[in-house]
This record gives sequence, structure tokens and C-alpha cells, in this order.
Amino acid sequence: MPTRQGSVHLFRFAGVDVFLHWAWFLVAAIEIAGRTRNYSSIIWNVLEYLALFVIVLLHEYGHALSCRQVGGKADQIVLWPLGGVAYVNPPPRPGATLWSIAAGPLVNVALLFILIPMGFVGGALHWKQTAPDVRTFLMALVGINVGLLIFNLLPIYPLDGGQILRSLLWFGLGRARSLMAATVVGMLGVAGLVALAAYLQSGWLAIMAVFILGNCWAGMKHARAMIRLGKLPQHSAYSCPECKTSPPAAAFWTCFRCSQHSQLLIKRFDLFQTQGLCPDCGQPAEMVRCPICGMESPLAAWTAPVPVAAP
Repeated sequence: MPTRQGSVHLFRFAGVDVFLHWAWFLVAAIEIAGRTRNYSSIIWNVLEYLALFVIVLLHEYGHALSCRQVGGKADQIVLWPLGGVAYVNPPPRPGATLWSIAAGPLVNVALLFILIPMGFVGGALHWKQTAPDVRTFLMALVGINVGLLIFNLLPIYPLDGGQILRSLLWFGLGRARSLMAATVVGMLGVAGLVALAAYLQSGWLAIMAVFILGNCWAGMKHARAMIRLGKLPQHSAYSCPECKTSPPAAAFWTCFRCSQHSQLLIKRFDLFQTQGLCPDCGQPAEMVRCPICGMESPLAAWTAPVPVAAP
């Protein structure tokens, strides 16, 4: 996934920092110069590209704000040449994840209820004859918005459609197997995108296919790791306060203090077997990262409540 590297900080709004990758300016110059024949002035080309920027940004804010609505964390958006990425971390529940992902495309749907009536107004006012640039600009906005909506809803992981598919499967298959199924479907989708890119001779589509393939592969490896973890013995007396999964009874943790002061190979140990203490230096663990969901929580929060027998 794209990172902040090579990006500039634009602004912070609603608790979300927005970053823009430098390549946006290069792509903007190419796109603006290549569409000068659609308008009477290049100013309209600049406005069209800025409108694309706004539509993508609104889409990503839909993800971020909906993630916060369900109790997740979302404080960063990165806009790069292939679109935008909202770094959302919803609670590890299928419903919360589904809403956090679906809210992005729903923003595009809402924009259609604004843009389409404007088109009818333009027709009634005869903008085709009286204001052709305005009409062309409005039609371009509709096309951009619909194109982004359709592309994002393709059931190809990690596009929104692929993540929506994964969230729906999560209800029946569980977290790991739903991710595996979504990435397999995504791989098939990548094959289709590669064929389409070759047919259309589209370099951008080919780059997008490579990006999606990398994410599908990473998602598949993560799903396999979660499946393997699920087969290990578990500490049933503990559960992650985020995903409610019991930790595996195996050596998965390292000591932060030892890793900072030792040049030797750091040993992994079972944090719950040692009651949260490093077996080498005796340092107690303050925060524990869940090997299933990746969230960090205080060790005390991992203690599962002891069931009380009914009188």
C-alpha cells in the first residue's frame, strides 16, 4: 500500500491528515495537456482535474469517518496517482469492517444525486448551446464519478468491492478464510485486468493490475498465517480485547528491552506462559500485540473474565 514517503502534507480536517504524493503533479500535467481539445480554455481542464481530486478525497473521507463511527481509528489519507488510500483500522468485526469499506462507494452514489439533477437543469437551460464548457465539465464529473464507483465495486481485493466481498464472507467463513476466498477471487480479477490492459493497450491499467496483484499476494499470505495460528493450541484463559480471540500457546513474542540493548539474536517466547515477563531480563510487558488482528492492548486487558456458576 502507498505510504507517506514522497508525499506532502496538505491539511488536516476532521482529525484526518491528508497527504498528496508528488507524482500527482506529474500526472496532472500529462492529463491536463492531453485534454485541451475538450474545452475552449485550458482552465476547464485544470478544474476537471481538481474535481477528480475532490471526488477521490470525499470517497476516502467516507471510509475514514465511517470507521470512526464504529469505534475504529482513521487519521490519515494519502492521495497518489492511482487514486487514494484512507488508512482505516476498524474494530475486527465483519459488520464494522463492512460499513467502513462500503461508506466510500456510498459517497459516490450520493454525488450522483447531486450531479444528475444538475444535468437536467443544464438541459432545461440549454447549456449545450449557451454554455458548452459548463455542460462538458458537468458531463465529465458524472463520468469520473460513475467510473470510480464501478471500478471500486469490482470484487477484486483490495478494491472496495473485494473488501466488501471479504466482509460479507466473514460472517459465515470467519476472518482468515474469508480473506483467503477474497484474495483468490482477486487473483482471477487481476488476470482479467491484465487481459483488458493488453486489449486496450493501457499502461495505467497494467500498473493498477500489478498493484492489485501485490496486495492480493500479501493478503493471501496473511490469511494462511492466520489459518495456521488458528490450528495451534490456545490460552483459553485469555482473549484479545479487540478481536476476542485467544492467543496461541506458542513462542510469538519478543522483549522490547532486549531488542533495544542486545546485538544477539532475540529469542521469542510465550508471553502468556511467563505471565508477561521476559524470561531473559525479567522486564514486564506493558503492551501486547495480538498475532491475529495486530492490535496492541495492555496485558491486563487480555485476562478473560472468569465465568461464575449459577446458584
